[in-house]
Amino acid sequence: QYGIVLDAGSSRTTVYVYEWPAEKENDTGVVSQTFKCNVKGPGISSYESNPGALAKPFDDCLNKVKERIPVHLHKNTSVYLGATAGMRLLRLQNETAANEVLASIQNYFRAQPFEFRGAQIITGPEEGVYGWITANYLMGNFLERNLWRTWVRPYRKETMGALDLGGASTQISFIPEDSQENFNSTLQVKLYGYNYNVYTHSFQCYGRDEAEKRLLALLFQKSNTSSNVDNPCYPQNYNTALTMKHFSGSLCTQSLRPANYYPNQLVNFHGTGDPGLCQEVVSLLFNFTACRDREDCPFNGIHQPKVKGNFVAFSGFYYTINALNLSGHFSLADFNSSMWFFCSQSWAQLQFMLPKFEEIYARSYCFSANFIYYLLVHGYNFDAETWPQIHFQKEVGNSSIAWSLGYMLSLTNMIPAEGKLIQLPLKPSLFAGLLVFLTATSLLCLLFLVYLCIVSRNQKNISRVEHVFIPE
Repeated sequence: QYGIVLDAGSSRTTVYVYEWPAEKENDTGVVSQTFKCNVKGPGISSYESNPGALAKPFDDCLNKVKERIPVHLHKNTSVYLGATAGMRLLRLQNETAANEVLASIQNYFRAQPFEFRGAQIITGPEEGVYGWITANYLMGNFLERNLWRTWVRPYRKETMGALDLGGASTQISFIPEDSQENFNSTLQVKLYGYNYNVYTHSFQCYGRDEAEKRLLALLFQKSNTSSNVDNPCYPQNYNTALTMKHFSGSLCTQSLRPANYYPNQLVNFHGTGDPGLCQEVVSLLFNFTACRDREDCPFNGIHQPKVKGNFVAFSGFYYTINALNLSGHFSLADFNSSMWFFCSQSWAQLQFMLPKFEEIYARSYCFSANFIYYLLVHGYNFDAETWPQIHFQKEVGNSSIAWSLGYMLSLTNMIPAEGKLIQLPLKPSLFAGLLVFLTATSLLCLLFLVYLCIVSRNQKNISRVEHVFIPE
């Protein structure tokens, strides 16, 4: 069987196709990603003024999906569309426009051969928890096969925290030290018959793209001129002209919008490539004073328990780390030196450093790296000791780490609630006791057999000696 999920993010839409054996519909241990396609063009929230135009870009990916899934299974294949922070912002800004965009998607999928299950805007905490489910599911932290080839809950295996960086929001999700404590942001998730108390928080306007818009709006506000602005986070000698609407038209930059706001007025941004100054300006995007030095409140007045255990950082985190020529997990010192080196490069030098050079991303990697530093170190309170516990990863096997898999598993009810399906045949302590008992019994039997062999051999030798000395 197949399932299709469209991850409608703020900057783009990604189509995922998942597959699992039909005869094991509830056997979630075998769900795998078989296809991924990026829809051309921006995210669906960009079509607010022309919702009818968003259908056409979907065609290319959907035609490829139709080829991947056998024709006779099309009508039984469910399609889900989940929209994230870009649409959450649009709904806050213009609810009518957001509803028209979703209605346009509904109309498009009614003409498709698949079973469309609806388009919905998911909440920030839902996005965080679905990402956490995906990461731990792919890492095998929920289920594993035992000696009897049945799915069981791994004994004493810890779950991983999940760090997701999108275009308009960022999420942190993990099980804190005291998971029983009733934090406002702790959700109880039931998976495979077991309860998990997951702390999750989504920071709206702290996605990579919206955070950079806030930085540009801040630089424009602080500038002496209204047409030429220096940007220490852009590479040296890089110049670009952006409309006021680009960086001040968002709901996230409303408080920074100038009194003389002209949406189509062009502003020239000039890159100075100054790592130290870039860090200073990026720090202004976080409100570190709202917490009044409380340990459990890093920034913006949001309560957060102390980070615990290993974390996987995906989406925007991974792409930025990859641009800095780092991978996997590494020290905070290595990250800082790579970031400083990268941010000191000129625009001309960057074109030879990046494996894949695209202007819109290349110009922003220095900002992204500094933003990630402040978010993880000063925001979430990772330090030199806990930083190496963060694994920057894009996928596990051939499956992308994204909230979409957790979303589909939940919506298709492929996460069984009955604990008996995955209970160990014996309690671990009893199993260990039996193992010791059987091992000891086997050793005693072996010693007894060796003893019998020795006794038997001795008796044969005695009889042979007696035979030799018998008088004639």
